Amino acid sequence: MVLCAGSVLARNPHDSADTKHAGTDAYITWVNQYPIPQAAHKHAVLHRLLKMFIGERKELSLKRPVALVATDPHTITLLDQGNQTVFDIAGTESGVPRCIRKKEQAFSSLAGICSLPGGTILFTDSRQNKIFRMSADRRHIRPLNDSLVLQQPTGIAWSPVTGEIWVTETAAHSISVLDSAGRRLRTIGKRGGDTAEFNFPTSLSIGQDGDVYVVDAMNFRVQVLDKNGNFISVFGEAGDASGYMARPKGIATDSYGNIYVSDALFHAVQIFNRKGDLLYTFGRQGTEKEEFWMPEGIYIDSRNYIYVADTYNSRIQVFQLINGG
Repeated sequence: MVLCAGSVLARNPHDSADTKHAGTDAYITWVNQYPIPQAAHKHAVLHRLLKMFIGERKELSLKRPVALVATDPHTITLLDQGNQTVFDIAGTESGVPRCIRKKEQAFSSLAGICSLPGGTILFTDSRQNKIFRMSADRRHIRPLNDSLVLQQPTGIAWSPVTGEIWVTETAAHSISVLDSAGRRLRTIGKRGGDTAEFNFPTSLSIGQDGDVYVVDAMNFRVQVLDKNGNFISVFGEAGDASGYMARPKGIATDSYGNIYVSDALFHAVQIFNRKGDLLYTFGRQGTEKEEFWMPEGIYIDSRNYIYVADTYNSRIQVFQLINGG
């Protein structure tokens, strides 16, 4: 089942995100957010009590989450650019993300993240021009390949079809395709506005069929490539109305092949089909649930839970695509 074009094309921005629209058999509902407000309050009270008895204890809270991956709504790993570190939500009932502390490491410009089979995490630091590998137990972080030279790496994704690692090099206006050890296999694209050309590409996502979805940010569009990097399609253009793009940031696909693009200036997520037709929009500017303030990263898991890095609200919001059929 898919979100049906037309019936959800012009959703009233004042509707709740879990509104089911006439003529559709699928809709999006809000699930949760992290940190959970009540849990965060209890955590703060406990911290004050501990401070009274054992002294000051430095705690970090989310500042500027920019990208994330998840297994389910209780198992999330995210990059916090404000704290220059990684946070983990792993089966916690507290709803308070746990900072992964590495005294010797601060990541000055965290950008993109992806997961590998077995739970290993890869993430990029666009200022250090490096890709880092984090072990599945979250205890060890090291560069993927010290000899690899990159120009402002941002988005990163692993292909379930080829086993390759794809990374956007924003300053080089191209994509590098790597093997599992981080050795460059080939480069795709150059600066320009034609097909398979880019102008400051940022996020990318790879579907289960191996197709690659790239946010071509300053061309205000999304390009779709096949597993070998051949051009398939393109959609989007600059504009301030639904279906256009103002500041596209994150990108992800659901199990039905719909394409989700978070737009920081729209404070919303737009959903398109493979033809580039707008199907649905959710979110508006604000601080309440189902509202965003300059969202960036977006991730969709195998059960169509949708995770949005609500960046300037300093939180992660979780939604789900519900199939009414």
